[in-house]
Amino acid sequence: MTKSKSLFILPFLFSILLFLGACDSDGNINFFSIDEDLKIGQQVAAELEADSSVIILNEQEYDTAYMFIRAMTEKVLASNDIRYRTEFPWQVKIIHDDNTLNAFCAPGGYIYVYTGLIKYLDTEDQLAGVMGHEIAHADKRHVTDNMTKTYGYETLFSIFFGEDQSTLAGIAKNLVNLSYSRKAEQEADDFSVKYLCDTEYQSNGAAGFFQKIINEGQNNAPPEFLSTHPNPNNRVEAINNKAREEGCSITPSGNDYAAFKASLPR
Repeated sequence: MTKSKSLFILPFLFSILLFLGACDSDGNINFFSIDEDLKIGQQVAAELEADSSVIILNEQEYDTAYMFIRAMTEKVLASNDIRYRTEFPWQVKIIHDDNTLNAFCAPGGYIYVYTGLIKYLDTEDQLAGVMGHEIAHADKRHVTDNMTKTYGYETLFSIFFGEDQSTLAGIAKNLVNLSYSRKAEQEADDFSVKYLCDTEYQSNGAAGFFQKIINEGQNNAPPEFLSTHPNPNNRVEAINNKAREEGCSITPSGNDYAAFKASLPR
């Protein structure tokens, strides 16, 4: 597309998108369709599989670990508050990296959890809370909302019309480096509570992770998972308040988490 053509057609297409309601489920302008979310998620998965520096645990060798984390994830995904629970595949993979306290969910429900985070946590409730948070990022379409704001309209239209597929690959490769806004992080925390309200898990499970960070004095140099605001202290308070507001259980499930951690590589 030439620059002169783009200058003419972009405002026209933008007005069409506004007219047709090119918004996400919560009314935010999002140039990406659900199919595009899926396509980007697939590209992220392909990039990770091809990256020799990323060690994804073999599902046959670590079948016990995968059975555990997928069963737990399915319980969270059963929540009626998840809008795209049938549209997205909700794939879960474990990355072997004991030095990284992180988890992320690419668009379309492609979830990745690091062994460092799993081993750091103390309970299944805490992991369920973190998983709920990541599921919320995908279900509320925070990544493509963010991409809509971060990348220029012309780049996005090029992706839509298939003129620059290499751009999509580049975006996918650097996807995990996109930080979320305060609003998106709070929304993911809130919905983590709502999702867990429908399960056997402690609804404020995610607060346990943040509280551990605080107790160990790491909030001055937070891990990647906490690279965005609000800070851990505020998040613990907000999550606990949300659990009380929703009238959800904050009683620990008491499930055996040690066996899951023992099933991972040492």
